Amino acid sequence: MGDAPGQHTIVVTGSAGPAGRALGPQLARRADAAGRRVVGVDLAPSPGAGYDAVEAVPAAADPAYDAATLDLFRRHRPRLVVPTVSDELPRLAVLAAAAGLRDAVVLSAPGPTAVAADKLLTMWALERQGVTVPRHLPADALGSAAEALEWADGPVVVKPRVARGGRGVHVVEDPRDPVWAGTDASWVVQTFAPGTEYSPQVYRSPADGRCVVVVLEKTGRKEGRVGNATAVERLPDGAADDVAKLAARTAEALDLVGPLDMDVRRLTDGTPVVLEVNARFGAVSAGAPELLDAVLDDWPGRT
Repeated sequence: MGDAPGQHTIVVTGSAGPAGRALGPQLARRADAAGRRVVGVDLAPSPGAGYDAVEAVPAAADPAYDAATLDLFRRHRPRLVVPTVSDELPRLAVLAAAAGLRDAVVLSAPGPTAVAADKLLTMWALERQGVTVPRHLPADALGSAAEALEWADGPVVVKPRVARGGRGVHVVEDPRDPVWAGTDASWVVQTFAPGTEYSPQVYRSPADGRCVVVVLEKTGRKEGRVGNATAVERLPDGAADDVAKLAARTAEALDLVGPLDMDVRRLTDGTPVVLEVNARFGAVSAGAPELLDAVLDDWPGRT
């Protein structure tokens, strides 16, 4: 298939998901949209704004995913591949090199990508680099919810180490909470940070390491006090400078490049701490269009 004369193709994975739905209209609004064909792929494909076509692809855990993805690359010969599904990032980082498209896939190197994909590894890596994070442990290090609450001297957050965004995140405040029974070593426990929550949107250039940071404050959440944002407010430059600096430091500490979607909250004393990092565009990227502009202007494979 490939590109038509005067046109080039961008592939966006997870096009029917929250992050993919946020990217389609942004791509369509760009001044150079007429020179691009945008192909979406998704486990459950459906038409979406900004996409010229949408195709089916197996789940990242499916053994058929690798061959299907390589075939997708062969057929479309994309100028850029923009992944938005956390589950597939470590595999895609390797497949991109195998297909000779390393510079075309908007993603960090395999090592940093794998660390960011695991919420406990992320905590350990950031703590080692001196980046502020909440106190944390693998869930199996604590024998019960009561023990966890005593360890934290207050509420704790439990979440799967590997999961998309806010899925599975739960605040435990009661020692009888039944959620605790389902936790094991594949879960991470963090002390609950009760302050303002932010979703910093970051782009770190693979060429020179420069960072673009837009701080969005979460004004609504899917699960009440935790979970994915249902509404955000863009803060003026400098309004939460400590959060912006923390986000940039996080990207550098993990050696991540490209678009990043982070969760940051303040502790009781106001100190911002990093809760997790998604090494991809997030669902609220429309609040920071600078990220997509930076990718399309700066990414090595764009030409």
